[in-house]
Amino acid sequence: MPKSDAPAEGPADAPAEGRSTVRTLLRLWPYVRPVRTRLITAAFVAVVASCTGLVFPLVLKWMVDGPVAEGDGAGVWLGALVLLVLGLAEALLFGLRRWLVARPLAGVEAAMRADLFRHLQRLPVAFHDRWASGQLLSRGTTDLMLLRMFLAFPLTFLLVNGATIVVGVIILLGQDFTLGLVLLAPVAPMVIVCAYYEGRYTAVARRAQDQVGDLTTVVEESVLGIRIIKGFGRHRSQARAFRELSHTLRGTELAKARILAAIYAVIMALPEAAIGAALVLGTVRVADGDLSAGTLVAFLSTALALRWPVESIGFLLAMSQESATATERYFEVMDAEPEDDAVTPADGRDRRHGESDGGLRFRDVEFRYPDAPPDAPPVLAHVDLHIRPGETMAVVGATGSGKTTLTALVPRLHEVTGGRITLDGVDITAMDRERLRTLVAVAFEEPTLFSATVGENVLMGAEESAGEAELARALDVAQADFVHALPQGTGTQVGEQGLSLSGGQRQRLALARAVVGRPRFLVLDDPLSALDVHTEALVEAALRRVLADTTALIVAHRPSTVQLADRVALLSGGRVAAVGTHQELLRENAEYAWLMSGTETGNRADHAAEEAAR
Repeated sequence: MPKSDAPAEGPADAPAEGRSTVRTLLRLWPYVRPVRTRLITAAFVAVVASCTGLVFPLVLKWMVDGPVAEGDGAGVWLGALVLLVLGLAEALLFGLRRWLVARPLAGVEAAMRADLFRHLQRLPVAFHDRWASGQLLSRGTTDLMLLRMFLAFPLTFLLVNGATIVVGVIILLGQDFTLGLVLLAPVAPMVIVCAYYEGRYTAVARRAQDQVGDLTTVVEESVLGIRIIKGFGRHRSQARAFRELSHTLRGTELAKARILAAIYAVIMALPEAAIGAALVLGTVRVADGDLSAGTLVAFLSTALALRWPVESIGFLLAMSQESATATERYFEVMDAEPEDDAVTPADGRDRRHGESDGGLRFRDVEFRYPDAPPDAPPVLAHVDLHIRPGETMAVVGATGSGKTTLTALVPRLHEVTGGRITLDGVDITAMDRERLRTLVAVAFEEPTLFSATVGENVLMGAEESAGEAELARALDVAQADFVHALPQGTGTQVGEQGLSLSGGQRQRLALARAVVGRPRFLVLDDPLSALDVHTEALVEAALRRVLADTTALIVAHRPSTVQLADRVALLSGGRVAAVGTHQELLRENAEYAWLMSGTETGNRADHAAEEAAR
């Protein structure tokens, strides 16, 4: 089903009410667990390195109250040497921490990206109908980059800086309890401010990340649709749409900056004021002889050493909030229910009711899209069809009658919501999808090719052991001899979406992909619509040989395609209105005669346009 037919839904635009940042981030634990030893070691090394910096003030106190006050030059040089060793040790320890986390965190990001890609392949088509591709791309790139940065820096330094602040406060109180209380005065206001702004920043951060996904979608669609944009001269309107989204994202980022500015203003101003007050009070006490100069120097040095751990809290909390929203966005996709690999045990009803005569059977099939309104009529209702073994049935109907949806039910791209479909008497829900899709080959009206060689694209429809013989046969059936004139023949890269080829060439390669594996069941959705009449005749002649050995369901619009079939089913309003041969329906069914005569008298282009818009 084209995305335009799906209900306009997508990812959540805001975080869930009452979301816990910590609880959200804990969902990363399964990925972090394998590298937890190195991360814990790195955190311990960083704590030791940070606490090493707090030894500097104690050395300074000893130097000021000892060698400096006593004029001991050798003692001053000894103190300088100790400070140099401490500085080198701190630098080496921080370097070791960085080395410890680099490789394992790259592995965590790679594992999460691989899981996301694998999960996307298992999600039903209905999911992909709802979600913009840019939203999915942003979750696999930008969001995972944020999470790697969080694990490498904020996660570690929230612990490191917390430990540093605790140790530093103990040292401050030990040096002078009164001055220590002065420095602790701003703690309560800072906690209140951070709590106040946390929720606001979370909402804005989520909105910004969703807008990045929207912007990615516009860029991707502009690149893939560049021929349409240039062909219709729409580059200005696309640029305008991009500017509007960019402007919206800019406004959101500025809102984030304003919130951060407010947090930084409080977090930086209050500690600075406290340090100033402690300096004045300490100076007065030194002048009164109540405090040694060395103690004041050590106290202020310790307080200044704690400036970075304290001031970084706002930055680290902001990154943690963004990482929590990135985690939430990642698991929005991972929590989506994949296609159920479980099979329904066969109950034997087909055989007891004499319905086991093989082939492809639709039994009272009903289907409605999962996101359709409850009061919306089903797309398909009470569909009963039986394509006998070795028989080819064409499905004909007006635009919107449900033809493409019917073909998508056979390989379980969508699940029936009522009734059942059987292959050779076996309910398709009693087969695992991998087995089902080896029995059923499909070719869609809009052929999709991948950035790979011609041969690789065609052989996707065959077993891995398939080789040149199968490839040559499939290309012959699809009358795709043009590939031999390509620069590297079947080894030619076709480019993204196969847009380096014409529509007819892409359609022939898609048909070759469908028949290369000699499937028992073949489902073709108007497979010849992009071919000229001469190529169509050649393909039909070759396709007849393939259809003789398989059971096929073909959506058709042209009489020439219909005549490939043994029988024809007319689909009208999601129901089977008539079944018979082409000639019988022409004589007996006015709607069918109108559809066929309209196609024959020059309405092909109109039908193709309507079907493309479906």
